[in-house]
Amino acid sequence: MTNNIKPKEATSIINSLIGGVVPKIGVQHITVGRSEEINALVSALEDVKNGHSMVKFWIGDFGSGKSFMLHLLNTVALKQKFVVANADFTPDNRLYSNDGKGVALYAAIMDNVAIQTKPEGGALPTLLEKWIETIITKTATENNISLSEIRNEEYLPIIQNNIMKTINEITEVGGFDFGTVVMKYYEGYIKDDEYLRRNALKWLKGEYKTKTEARQDLGVREIINDLNYYDMLKNFCKLFVSMGYSGFMINLDEAINLYKISTSVMREKNYEKILSIYNDCFQGKVSNIFFNFAGTKEFLENPRRGLFSYDALNTRLATNKFETAEIRDFAQPVLKLLPLDHNEIFVLLTKLKAIFDFNYKTNIAITDDEIHQFMEELFNKPGASEFLTPREVIRDFLNVLNIIRQNPEIDKSKLFGEIEIEDERPNELSLDSIEEL
Repeated sequence: MTNNIKPKEATSIINSLIGGVVPKIGVQHITVGRSEEINALVSALEDVKNGHSMVKFWIGDFGSGKSFMLHLLNTVALKQKFVVANADFTPDNRLYSNDGKGVALYAAIMDNVAIQTKPEGGALPTLLEKWIETIITKTATENNISLSEIRNEEYLPIIQNNIMKTINEITEVGGFDFGTVVMKYYEGYIKDDEYLRRNALKWLKGEYKTKTEARQDLGVREIINDLNYYDMLKNFCKLFVSMGYSGFMINLDEAINLYKISTSVMREKNYEKILSIYNDCFQGKVSNIFFNFAGTKEFLENPRRGLFSYDALNTRLATNKFETAEIRDFAQPVLKLLPLDHNEIFVLLTKLKAIFDFNYKTNIAITDDEIHQFMEELFNKPGASEFLTPREVIRDFLNVLNIIRQNPEIDKSKLFGEIEIEDERPNELSLDSIEEL
């Protein structure tokens, strides 16, 4: 069961799940019960690879596996040679804003850009340097200059011209400043000017607050802001595809934070931005980009504050009326994550036990029958049917394994009996009682 797992993945899985969060790497080793969703994803990725664009909404109750699903999407997409990025909506990160919260989301996305060789994020400098190397090679060939010689400063203008020419071919809005900053990055790359490279990267990641500061450091007229960051994401997507990548997947989690925006005007502006992205993708206005949103049922369906409160989204995101719990449609934009059944949870816990043993180089004395006993104790507790989530089951199980590992003589039956069920869900429904500002 642990034949293909790496020690780094095992440690990430155990530490993250005990902490109540989804591991950044290795999620494929603990995947159960999502084969149909994965098959639908592979099909969608193939469409995006062929030039289409896609938006999916992953909807489920708190703790049902939405964040896990997004991390699994990453793993699958990275293997299909996509560039991927993850970001969470927070009170300070939004799609639409006029006070820096939109560009803050963009900065989080660019900070977490990942490729297969850097799956944990931070891959933007690697991608830029890989692209620049391609331009260098192309320029050297066109001008009959050796690869070692063309890196001399005297050939800097030729390289910069080719960078700008290539950028102009693949970008639309904001291409001039985008190209200028990439040229500055190359200049810093050739001259070994770390300060210049860092400033160029700072601009590309949307971290400049004022145009004056950017003009002083880089000589550009504009900065990435709340109004133009979406255009920059599209520019980056085109750049990645021009490098040979299949496309750009952007995963946005914790969409409940859009539902929580207290002013109806600002909330609708954010939903309008979702509609704009949705229309761009499905009307063919953009290519090779894949947006995933993860949120609760309330975020989607609440008639006063959810996506369904915005009429244009309500009509687009309504569930296929022919779908049932047994007959699913995985091609539609909204995919509702059904809870894992008891058999699937048992398989998951046995996988986790094997990874736990691998990580700690131990062999915990707990049998399959005792895992069943643990599950029975847990699922028969008062409140289990209402409050128990896969996240809590996993964390309790790993905590039990940790206790047994450090106290081998402990009475496991007594230990199982001491577990208590708590309601970990955030108080989302109380938002309906908040007076609109």
